[in-house]
Amino acid sequence: MTQPPPNAKPLVLEIKNVTCAYEAGRPAIEDVSFAVQKGEIICLLGPSGCGKTTTLRVIAGFESVSSGEIILNENAVATVDRHVPPEQRHVGMVFQEYALFPHLTVEKNVGFGLTHVSANDRQRQIDKMLALTGLSDLADRYPHSLSGGQQQRVALARALAPQPVMLLLDEPFSNLGPDMTYHMRRELRQLLKKLRTSAILVTHDHVEAFAMADTVAVLNHGKLEQFASPETLYNHPASPFVAKFVGQADFIPGTIHDSTIVTELGEWPLPQPYQGPRDVLVMIRPDDVRIEKSETGCGIIESREFRGSDVLYGIRLNTGELVHGSEPSPRSFPIKTRVKLNVTATHTVVFDRPAHDS
Repeated sequence: MTQPPPNAKPLVLEIKNVTCAYEAGRPAIEDVSFAVQKGEIICLLGPSGCGKTTTLRVIAGFESVSSGEIILNENAVATVDRHVPPEQRHVGMVFQEYALFPHLTVEKNVGFGLTHVSANDRQRQIDKMLALTGLSDLADRYPHSLSGGQQQRVALARALAPQPVMLLLDEPFSNLGPDMTYHMRRELRQLLKKLRTSAILVTHDHVEAFAMADTVAVLNHGKLEQFASPETLYNHPASPFVAKFVGQADFIPGTIHDSTIVTELGEWPLPQPYQGPRDVLVMIRPDDVRIEKSETGCGIIESREFRGSDVLYGIRLNTGELVHGSEPSPRSFPIKTRVKLNVTATHTVVFDRPAHDS
């Protein structure tokens, strides 16, 4: 696991080489390691079945580790020989379905976990959380009379009221419409930053992860593929899986000659240091590609997807490779138009070419 720089914020969570297997089967997560700083928002990103929710459940204490160690607020809460129960880990949890108590008002839902403080302190904390989440005028309402967004605010206020060491959120926006999701993402990030609360959020949507997270952990088949900022994941993915999962990516065969990579779409400088094979794949994203109509061009437009401000084109090259390019909506190219492509990538990302592609 990468060590934090000397001036880094204190660590709230350390996951060290954690494996979790159910009933002696294939591990749901295997040898996963990462750390969370105070006030940092982490997103666990990946497809269904990759181990995102298992990782969250292991941190919360709902599952035991098969190997490795979890350190929460400088205390070892999970090892092979030690398992601190969830109620003693002092973490907040927001479930996908919110799990509000239908027979309790908003105010009583928010105060449910504040049994350890005096009545006056309890009411002060409830009032504070209602104000922070915009629920003060809804304190006497019951969950069934609230919208989805309001219910989510109640779940957040209830989880944050006991001032947890960390907040864990499992697909919290999955029951909301696109417009409400956009607003709730922004509100939640602002709230967490205001409270300086560390949080881990599970999602399968890279747009959501990029909007919410300071750092993203990309999981694939139970293993951590990359742990980095959204910008690093997009511009410098560690594997073809990461490259494709965080945005449209195409891979063009290339061959290294001296310090240059030669492809059918042009030549790029070889990134240094590079110690791999001579035959490589070069990653190209649609925003790297500029399209021009040309009767002698290298490809033909095969598909077009209107996306509002831009159009995503699929171009079949003369060699049979398929690449994508995006252009502003006013620049329209019909399907079957022959075009030439100018690739203007600001950096070169290469991967080893599989033997069967050579």
